[in-house]
Amino acid sequence: MVSNLSISIGVLTSGGDAQGMNAAVRAVVRSALNLGVAVHAIFEGYQGMVDGGDRIRSLSWDDVGSILHRGGTIIGTARCPVFREREGRLAAARNLLRHGIDRLVVIGGDGSLTGANLFRQEWASLVAELVERGDIDELTAQRHSALMITGLVGSIDNDMVGTDMTIGADSALHRIVEAIDAITSTAASHQRTFVVEVMGRHCGYLALMSAIAGGADYVLIPESPPSENWEQEMCDLLRNGRAAGRRDSIVVVAEGACDNAGGPISSDRVRQVLQDRLGEDTRVTILGHVQRGGTPSAFDRCMSTLVGHAAVQELLSATPTSEPQMVGMRYNRVRQAPLMQCVEQTHAVARKIAEHDYAKAMELRGSSFTEMFQTFKAMAGAPPSVIPPARPRRLAVLHGGGLAPGMNTAARAAVRLGLDRGHTMLGVRGSFEGLLAGRIEELSWGDVEGWAAMGGAELGTTRQAPTVEQLYTVARALETYRIDGLLIIGGWLAYRVAHNLYSERERYPAFKIPIICLPASIDNNLPGSELSIGADTALNAIVEALDRIKQSAIAARRCFVVEVMGRHCGYLALMSGLASGAERIYLPEEGVSLKDLQADVERMIEGFHGGRRFYLTIRNERANAQYTTDFMCRLFEEEGHGLFDVRQAILGHVQQGGNPSPFDRVLATRLAAHCIDFLTRELERGSAAGAYIGLVEGKVMISPINRMHDVVDLEHRRPTEQWWMDLRPVMLGMARPAADAV
Repeated sequence: MVSNLSISIGVLTSGGDAQGMNAAVRAVVRSALNLGVAVHAIFEGYQGMVDGGDRIRSLSWDDVGSILHRGGTIIGTARCPVFREREGRLAAARNLLRHGIDRLVVIGGDGSLTGANLFRQEWASLVAELVERGDIDELTAQRHSALMITGLVGSIDNDMVGTDMTIGADSALHRIVEAIDAITSTAASHQRTFVVEVMGRHCGYLALMSAIAGGADYVLIPESPPSENWEQEMCDLLRNGRAAGRRDSIVVVAEGACDNAGGPISSDRVRQVLQDRLGEDTRVTILGHVQRGGTPSAFDRCMSTLVGHAAVQELLSATPTSEPQMVGMRYNRVRQAPLMQCVEQTHAVARKIAEHDYAKAMELRGSSFTEMFQTFKAMAGAPPSVIPPARPRRLAVLHGGGLAPGMNTAARAAVRLGLDRGHTMLGVRGSFEGLLAGRIEELSWGDVEGWAAMGGAELGTTRQAPTVEQLYTVARALETYRIDGLLIIGGWLAYRVAHNLYSERERYPAFKIPIICLPASIDNNLPGSELSIGADTALNAIVEALDRIKQSAIAARRCFVVEVMGRHCGYLALMSGLASGAERIYLPEEGVSLKDLQADVERMIEGFHGGRRFYLTIRNERANAQYTTDFMCRLFEEEGHGLFDVRQAILGHVQQGGNPSPFDRVLATRLAAHCIDFLTRELERGSAAGAYIGLVEGKVMISPINRMHDVVDLEHRRPTEQWWMDLRPVMLGMARPAADAV
């Protein structure tokens, strides 16, 4: 139990369980062990702290192996009324001191974190009382005079202020959207209406985002109750959607939904209103705790690992006078914020809802939440919210480059939001080849019905770019179809063509229209955006495959070399390695040398001699032109001399297939809304800028297309700066056995 720093950390999970808690526990344990710090798991939350005994146990490196894919929490959680009493906290302090623990990582919701802070505040008096009782000696009291805590938020509701995402929220959203997708198919078959109730007593995040991702018609959230005449407005909206071609109707209700007077709006009440006023067969589905269960998503595994790693760093740098911090994600980066300030602001949202100050509640949720709520309402209404002008502007949407899940979602959002603005929306079939051939058609609200959940690209996409000789034909097509603005959804090829069109404006006046590119590429290699549409879906597909590979190999002594896509960008390789617990990744940004492979073989042999049963390596498809996946397998097999066998798996185009993840659907919708805003503004101003859009540190950024070459590595088709490369040390820390730690 003695460590080279003479420090012991305790980690516990408390309150409701959330997918990703195990990843956070694993990260805390391995980060601490890598720093030579003893770490103890406190089983069953605060109850285990009060009970003591074998409910507080030291953990080794292998104790947290193979838990990334597991839902719930392996160290348990329980309600503990006795901890609310001073006598219970006194017992908890005594039990912690028996293990030399005076630093805690608490993973839970606002109630759990509030309890931890009270415990911290009372610590000095508790310790003094234990000395007085003779339970501990004076030296122990001096060595552990203060309790330091760091909080991680485990809550599927995503209701904590100070972090953009809480542990478990993304996985819960996956469960909900999977259910809505399944319900939609049966509802459409029978032309039925379904009411889906999701969790969220004081927070409408799950309801709103699942409504956007699932293509629902109406949503009820606690932060923004509907108008007094909401029953009729809801029925009119659903009736208009049916008239526009929709076969089903989906209404999503947060469990805390209420009217303007604060009265609850239950899912059964919604069902009764719809059945009575529309005369339709209406069913209710209450998802309940299925939202908490199941395998955590790739995002939750990665995020929980990152915040768990950061929590240990924060805890070890804390002093007795330090203000306790909450570690979360802000703008796609790990960030710390004062713990109790975040808890107080979270409680403030609930208070504002209770006081019927809904405008303030929405403000406290943040601008992006409000923005997405307004976007959903604009997409859900079939008639435009404005009177179309006598000569509506004509905006065209096309795809370019390789397929990325979420392309359909982006096109649907663009069409519906464009129609809502009074524009005429055109779809180009067959990408740039379709533009050359004139395969251009007007799209209505109903034409894009169902596209939110669909993988593939209904408008079609190709990797063929117009040649220099074909630019004249492109110009003629734009003139013939009177295209006033162009939205291109795609990857590297789409950006290159947009840049060429902008560069040739003086030769071809038809190109003097506003043009904007929306990033859609599983490779996540596009400039001006930290995340491209399709990358999250591909990452989840990879992680799901890796989970199965690990299950198939665990019974044997085996090394797997798994090849993933990405071209010259290692994003998918690194993030899937972080989410799956891989021991080694090979990135094109770093390359691979024979010396590297020799060291890897030696590490494998040492591990298998030490009892290891499985070794996972992930190789980007272009990590090295000579050291291929097959070469690596043969090398590892030969040098292993029968100690272990080696298998390879090339995942291929399964990474591009499937329905888009909830994250990709929401991102596609958000970026499409900003693209339509951009094109509308440019046309209103009479200007014709060329641009590309993206998410940078959580904010939507629009960059000029003519400056694109300043921020890209043209040879390798990737941005010159890639934010995710900074995560490489965390990946290494999670994979390296503690015995090898520096």
